[in-house]
Amino acid sequence: MTRHRFAFCGAELAAVYVLAGGGRELHLAELTGDRGMLYGLPAIIAVEGHSPAAEAFRAGRPLWLDPKELAAYVELDPHHFPGRRGEAVETTARISLGALPLGRGANELGCLIVAGDVPDGFSPDRRALLELYADQVAAGLESAAARVPGRTPPQTQLAQAALVPLRGGAFILELSTGRMEAHAYVLELLGVPPEEFDGRVETLLASAVPDDIPALMQIVEPGRMSAATEQLAFRIRRPGGELRWLGLRCRVEVNGDGTPERVLGVVADAAYLRPSADEVSVVQRLSAKLAGASTIREVSRLVVAALSGPLQASRVAVAEREGDRLVVTILDPPEPDAWPAVWRSEWRSEWPDLSIHDLPTLEAALREGHVSLWPAGADLEPALAEIGRGGLAVLPLRADGRMVGVCLVGWDDEHRFDPEERSLLTAAAALVGQALMRAHALDAGHELATMLQRSLLPRKLPELPGGEAVARYLPATAGLEVGGDWYDVIPLGDGHVALVIGDVQGHSAGAATIMGQMRTAVRAYAVEGHPPDVVVARANRLLVGMETDLFATCLYVDLDMEEGIARLVRAGHLHPVIRHPDGSTEELLVEGGPPLGVLADEEYPMTEAGLVPGTLLTLVTDGLVESATLTMEEGVRRVCDTLAAADPSDAGRVADELVVGVNRRDDDVALLLLRYDGTQVRPMRTHWTVWRLPNAVMHARRFTARTLRSWGAEEELDAALLVVSELVTNAVAHTQGEVRLDLTLSADRLRIAVNDASPRSPVKPADQDWEATGGRGLLIVEASTASWGAVPLSGGKQVWAEIPLAPRERLARASR
Repeated sequence: MTRHRFAFCGAELAAVYVLAGGGRELHLAELTGDRGMLYGLPAIIAVEGHSPAAEAFRAGRPLWLDPKELAAYVELDPHHFPGRRGEAVETTARISLGALPLGRGANELGCLIVAGDVPDGFSPDRRALLELYADQVAAGLESAAARVPGRTPPQTQLAQAALVPLRGGAFILELSTGRMEAHAYVLELLGVPPEEFDGRVETLLASAVPDDIPALMQIVEPGRMSAATEQLAFRIRRPGGELRWLGLRCRVEVNGDGTPERVLGVVADAAYLRPSADEVSVVQRLSAKLAGASTIREVSRLVVAALSGPLQASRVAVAEREGDRLVVTILDPPEPDAWPAVWRSEWRSEWPDLSIHDLPTLEAALREGHVSLWPAGADLEPALAEIGRGGLAVLPLRADGRMVGVCLVGWDDEHRFDPEERSLLTAAAALVGQALMRAHALDAGHELATMLQRSLLPRKLPELPGGEAVARYLPATAGLEVGGDWYDVIPLGDGHVALVIGDVQGHSAGAATIMGQMRTAVRAYAVEGHPPDVVVARANRLLVGMETDLFATCLYVDLDMEEGIARLVRAGHLHPVIRHPDGSTEELLVEGGPPLGVLADEEYPMTEAGLVPGTLLTLVTDGLVESATLTMEEGVRRVCDTLAAADPSDAGRVADELVVGVNRRDDDVALLLLRYDGTQVRPMRTHWTVWRLPNAVMHARRFTARTLRSWGAEEELDAALLVVSELVTNAVAHTQGEVRLDLTLSADRLRIAVNDASPRSPVKPADQDWEATGGRGLLIVEASTASWGAVPLSGGKQVWAEIPLAPRERLARASR
């Protein structure tokens, strides 16, 4: 038996009796305090006997005896108080005693005897606090019993543990003023020096772990009286940084209208609520895994894996709160038949989502914000009762001061919740809430970054005559920040198309901004008609002029879709990969220069290559071929092997096969793939330099007529001559320098282009005076052609117009 000094609310002696002997006897398990107060307390008391402990145990309610009533018991049954006979009457007249049953209903544990030198008997406040103290003892006794097989350990086994919380104290809180009267033991547990305690409850709450403060504050809400005598465990941080578990029992006194007035509470060291070694390992493993979880679904899977096994649960559900609805992120087991009917009726997608208002008990638990444990047979709505017929744990998931979700754990067989398990669930709920909040933020950030990135990339690629272009983009999964990878397909005049892929250094909003500017600049320079090396050189000077610390790599390909001639310019980027029609692959080596944004006056060499129909041209960024576990050489080899084994007839499937093996990504992945088919009819081209003579237009018309007749395009001759007359006339009349006429006949169109040395584009008149002798040229061109336009060139401009060929002409040409 322990001999520690004991004093609490006037009681100077405490004795714990536990139920034994098949429920017929109470055995003394612990005696502490001033033993001289009651000599010779019996070691065994018959439950059916006449003693304060037996009567209180049978009645299931406390029995209080003042000195006179105690003296009557001594005279009536001296066997139970052998040491009291013959003592001085004045000593007997000062001792008061309380017998308080431990446990209730089916969970009867024993009885607590307290005694003290209180001549007038224990006051109502002291009685209430001692009853709460008895609840603390019952919790410790239940915890000790849970550690021993059989749930009802013998006295010798219980004697190894201190059943009476010695380091504990009481407090009384006046809610109207916020003033608190706290026992010195309470201050000592919280690490607050008595001289520094100002009587304010906020001073003591400052020691509590922030996550546990909401549960402490909610005990004074109206309607909480039924739960006022339940065990509430909370954590405090002592001045030296030590984290300690405390157990709280309280009783809320209310006035006539139900408004709380006072809180009477007992606080004791709750070391028995600390997780066991196995539970600590569960929490540690869960914490380590949640630290690396980046999505809500991943967090949910980890929770199920961590709790289902150790708790031997039948069902686990994790749901995220969105407004007044719970969006389920995972169910275990996943089959709908394993869950209540109301859940199945809300099964709109992979998992159900349901209104919180349909589950009032769950709604109340979320509002209160602390772990709720419901034993078998609890009065719950069917939607919850069917989840855990043998027991249900509701774990509100809180983070950053708000409720982000809930975890439900249910058992089919009857399940008893011990304090260690409650501590495990409380710790897990705190971890999961923070992880869910973090994953939600990462998901939202990832979605925003992806949306930003995709808004800066082409929404769709254009249809190309003589080929098919497809693209794939995968954002990084490590870091979840927007990147700088970009691609573009730019239709150019005269059957050409530009393919561009690039990568701005870094992963940030700044990189995405530069990426958008570079893509726009490259497209603008390309559409102006500049050759590939000039496009890249101008983009480089633009980036240098932005005075940013970022640089960009780029690969630009100008491909003649009719001739199959590709002109490539590379600025620090990866080489393209070619798959030939026979299935062989190679890395096409392109002479290159430094990345864009490094040297302002850098010139970029141009490499020319020929493509035959059936060729696959693949442009990639380094995220596809290089990672922490993959060298660039291995990555390029994988691309070559995938291309060699692919079916080139389906360009989209080839692109999918190239990116399908990329899982966790440290960098963005961009892929641009072109299948070059070539055109059925090779274009015919010629040009004529127009001399500045009075009859220049006549010579241009004669050249055009001879050419079109030799090409077999007589049906388009009249329209072509009219267009040539107007364009050449404008060039000769309004510009200086050389004028050149280009004619191109392809499978389906005749293109007429006039180049001159003036950078000023022609303007179609908005309002034409019919009495004027000029100004109608562009109106005539617009009416005679399918399309027309003007593009700037180095040292001038080009005005062009296209006339579609008659269907019979296309068929005739195709048959030749």
